[in-house]
Amino acid sequence: MPLNNFGGFVASIPSPLGIGKVKLSNDEEVCGFICEACAAENAEDNTFSGGWRNMYPGAH
Repeated sequence: MPLNNFGGFVASIPSPLGIGKVKLSNDEEVCGFICEACAAENAEDNTFSGGWRNMYPGAH
């Protein structure tokens, strides 16, 4: 994404989502989508399924 479009993109992301540092399995940190903890309190953990694509195969 061109740097001059980034601010507008971030401003359009609705709460409780945001952009922040995400640590990958190889310990690399990259910018990615994050979610406020209060929104995930009752959410199902998809860690062991390998991600949302495996939990909801028809959604992509």
